[in-house]
Amino acid sequence: MSKARLVITAVVLEGRPVAQVSRDYRVARSWVYELLTRYRVHGEAAFEPRSRRPHSSPHATPGPVVELIVELRKDLTARGLAAGADTIAWHLHHHHDMVAARAAATAHRARSCASSPSTPPATTSHNTHEPGNDERPNPRNAGSGVLDVLRHHTCSGGRI
Repeated sequence: MSKARLVITAVVLEGRPVAQVSRDYRVARSWVYELLTRYRVHGEAAFEPRSRRPHSSPHATPGPVVELIVELRKDLTARGLAAGADTIAWHLHHHHDMVAARAAATAHRARSCASSPSTPPATTSHNTHEPGNDERPNPRNAGSGVLDVLRHHTCSGGRI
């Protein structure tokens, strides 16, 4: 049984005071009142978990801009040119007269999220030594079996 169900049951069915229920279950009185209001308006749906995602994202990059970024990336890659976030931001500014705040980050996020699921995530290696390469970046770690550390980032901003 969820804590929300316990709190609402204690107040509505048992008739206990809100102050006592909030003390007993160690929750804020304001949350108890919020649950009660939700229960009166929505009934049993008040017990279901609710999404914390915002209803709107006013600062989100418009769809046509995201599509343009994806197309730029495909075009640049097909021509064998760099297609990183800074390059795409430069092309947006110089060829399409678009200047977006944090254009490089927007370009990176748009092209990452638009990638097909079969595309491996972008990685950052923290050990650039390749076997057989005489120029070792850190002589102390030479031949020590140091593993490469890779960081993967998801579209939602999480790290794998």
